[in-house]
Amino acid sequence: MRVSASNTQDLGMPAIYLHILAELLKTLGLDERDLLLRVGLDPVRLQSTDVRVSLAQASEFVTRATIESGEPGLGIMLARELKLPLHGALGVAVMSSRTLQDALDLMTRYLTLRAPHLSVSCHEHDGAMHYAILSDGDPGPLQGFIMDAMLFGCAFMGEQLTGSDIGGAEILRKGPEPAYFGRFRQSIVMPVNYGAREDALVIPNRILSAPIRFSDDQLAESSRAQCEDALKQLTEDAGFSCRVRRVIETSYPFPPKLARVAATLFVSERTLKRRLQEEQASFQNLVDRVRLDRARELLTSTSMNLIQIAEALGYADAANFTRAFKRWTGNSPSHYRVREEQPAGTLLRTKTPTPA
Repeated sequence: MRVSASNTQDLGMPAIYLHILAELLKTLGLDERDLLLRVGLDPVRLQSTDVRVSLAQASEFVTRATIESGEPGLGIMLARELKLPLHGALGVAVMSSRTLQDALDLMTRYLTLRAPHLSVSCHEHDGAMHYAILSDGDPGPLQGFIMDAMLFGCAFMGEQLTGSDIGGAEILRKGPEPAYFGRFRQSIVMPVNYGAREDALVIPNRILSAPIRFSDDQLAESSRAQCEDALKQLTEDAGFSCRVRRVIETSYPFPPKLARVAATLFVSERTLKRRLQEEQASFQNLVDRVRLDRARELLTSTSMNLIQIAEALGYADAANFTRAFKRWTGNSPSHYRVREEQPAGTLLRTKTPTPA
């Protein structure tokens, strides 16, 4: 069953979250690899902290995972596994903040990096700050799952940051309490109140100055700069061609057929081609760029031979891969691998790749 995600801008979801969810499914007795492949996701690619998955594919995977596991509380289970370093530069920035308020301010500004369709609205009420989580558009079946992961993840994150429970804090949730929540209530480190007007994390003002036990001013500054760069890049990557590339990057088998990518993004093949053309891009060009990036990665970080790399990239044989790589870079794969293994100071300037 394919479920439509929001029609708003799809900036993708960090693939590492789906990888962690897949590992949880394994503990529940599911064949998580089979489930990922049925959704068209490459299990290996999901382990990368730099890869993002389209919301359409993420929604389908979460929906199937919930149905086949029979566990509607997967969002809470995921929240318990989300250690701060898994949140990339934002996690590091939060960890190295001086106070809890500094950490929450960072989350407010940079949440888009981890959950692009969510935003935070802050307001003060009755001696406490309310950090309300708002959804831009309708992410479909991901809504409840992500709200669970987000808000309960914040509760666990606060405990990680301060080393103890955050006294007086609470979580507010819209709607009635779901039947599954009772099984998890004891594991949540702060009170949870359903039937509220907002989905929010509530922190008493007196607690906001609590020190972070990992505070590091220099690391905080550098990681915040990384967040700024990443936010700018993500905003620039909002075009349709970037959405297509995200699907290509995580697809199994690789490379995906144009028809499969179009279906994933809920457009016709003709519309996909037209919209790429409007951005001066083409499907084959995007496939080639992903192939080049992956080829470089495999040549420099694995001991795979050329036949194995060619197969991983979807080529019939090593000769076809070698010809394509030389066309892109001016070097053979073997020469490129040797060059990259040499000390940095001995390298010649690499030719700028221009995949056809």
